[in-house]
Amino acid sequence: MEKETARIEAFSDGVFAIAVTLLVLELHVPAFDVGKKPAMLLTELKAEWPGYIAFVISFFSIFIIWVNHHKVFKQIYRRDTGLMFANGLVLFLVSLVSYPSALLARFYLSESKQVSVTIYTGLFLLINIAFNLLWYQAVKGKDLLRPGINEQAIKQLRDNFLYGFPTYLAAFIISFFFPDAAILICILLWVFWAISSKKINFTDKTHHPNPK
Repeated sequence: MEKETARIEAFSDGVFAIAVTLLVLELHVPAFDVGKKPAMLLTELKAEWPGYIAFVISFFSIFIIWVNHHKVFKQIYRRDTGLMFANGLVLFLVSLVSYPSALLARFYLSESKQVSVTIYTGLFLLINIAFNLLWYQAVKGKDLLRPGINEQAIKQLRDNFLYGFPTYLAAFIISFFFPDAAILICILLWVFWAISSKKINFTDKTHHPNPK
């Protein structure tokens, strides 16, 4: 079967690249007068630590989303309108990541910390919902999938994304009361996805017998 999704994947990769680039723009040089003591510059840089943390967390979250997006589209060979719109929703939400990251960097040390974390976790909850929709569109008729993909791999991918929903929902709810714990939950979920995605076997051995 000829793969029909090359243009979708190329466009998606471009959006992911732009989303990561936008994160860098939120790293600001401290307002520091030339000629002052170097120690004062170090103090100013240390004061910006929420921005550095927000950048690192957001960068690796987008990276892990891209990795999973890549794995999903390795299993999709055909396209339809529903799939393209579901993928567009994922890309739209990913392109917004820089904004809540900027809010997190600016307000994490203020009285508005809880609001910034709630917006941040809420966006990733929406991204997870969009990913579930994307995979649902891909597998609902199985006409779009790569020949030879096994049922176990389909189920594992589905479960990976479904596990994310209650976890992100919990992080979103907890963010109203314990913002630090909510951020930690998001980080642990990204670690889980990074590890679990390596364990998925996409090959249906019944279609590829051992020649020996």
